[in-house]
Amino acid sequence: MTLLAPALEAFFTQRLEGQRHASPRTIGSYRDTWRLFLSYTLEQTGTAPATLDIAALDAALVSGFLAHLEQDRGNMTRTRNARLAAIRSFFKFAALRHPEHAGTIAQVLAIPAKKHGQRAVSYLTAAETTALLAAPDTGTWHGRRDHALLALAAQTGLRVTELTSLTRGDVQTGTGPNVRCHGKGRKERVTPLTSSVTRVIRSWLREQPGNPSDPLFPTRTGHRLSSDAVQDLVTKHVAAAAATCPSMQGKHVTPHTLRHSAAMALLHAGVDPVSACVQTDRWRVGGCADPVKRLVTGTDLPVQRWC
Repeated sequence: MTLLAPALEAFFTQRLEGQRHASPRTIGSYRDTWRLFLSYTLEQTGTAPATLDIAALDAALVSGFLAHLEQDRGNMTRTRNARLAAIRSFFKFAALRHPEHAGTIAQVLAIPAKKHGQRAVSYLTAAETTALLAAPDTGTWHGRRDHALLALAAQTGLRVTELTSLTRGDVQTGTGPNVRCHGKGRKERVTPLTSSVTRVIRSWLREQPGNPSDPLFPTRTGHRLSSDAVQDLVTKHVAAAAATCPSMQGKHVTPHTLRHSAAMALLHAGVDPVSACVQTDRWRVGGCADPVKRLVTGTDLPVQRWC
């Protein structure tokens, strides 16, 4: 009998943190997967996680958990595959430490990821972006903050987690204005700012004095905005913008939509796809042709021009 608890603890502390130096977001995602999986296992087997044996986590149980995610929790295929990847990562780790469970582990590792279709990428046109930036009421503190955040997001294509983690010291509004961020995969990049966005950010910094380590876009109490808070403010201002820009009515806009919009603005301006990929950090294994191809599909830009 091999208890799961010690092996699972070693996976998080020794493998993820000690050997792979995984980011907090990766560790958090794996943690959430195992919280869901252990709760499901408790419901199905009646065995508490502290006394659970590795042998009990067979392929049938894992497959049932994946089906539960899609059918009961309403998760999409991408989420289902991400949860499976977290489970498989642990079993690969356990295979070398507990060869007595090689059969069970091999069966779990044989569970394939589910194929899924590629959805068309949504983005805002130049007119829609203009309408969105005009939506916040700049006569209020929240409106000026939201306007500055949206303007920066629409021009730079930063991810929502990158936006919320920005500090005052990450922005340079003097000679060679730019914003510096630590993004996905611990990559650090510097994105130049246009003159219009620089003016907006410079005005916001003057209004909101503080230390270089303070959040660039704080709450009223000085704390960082959460990703959910950014989603809420985007939803609110999209609804207001739709009143003056009919094409936005019924369009599902998220903070990530602004990231797509920034890339499309670069392509429409004639920027070559490699530079567009670098500036918006859209690189993938094998180059940037695939994300650019997905981006221009269904638009007025010819796919052959970029791929």
